[in-house]
Amino acid sequence: MDDESSTSMKRRLAAILAADIAGYSRLMGEDEAGTVRDLKGHQAAVLPLVGRYGGRIKRATASWPSSRA
Repeated sequence: MDDESSTSMKRRLAAILAADIAGYSRLMGEDEAGTVRDLKGHQAAVLPLVGRYGGRIKRATASWPSSRA
């Protein structure tokens, strides 16, 4: 089968984002409210980008969602 086949296949570029917070347990122990506030602020900045580029949230853990485009 050559590249100019009459059969059309839709391709999508996939990107997987996995984020981790270094020292999350320590940060929560020192200042839970501040850590949660900061985490929500970062999520508020990043998560809209997932949808903007056609991605979706696949799975979320306690500290951060896992997403793919």
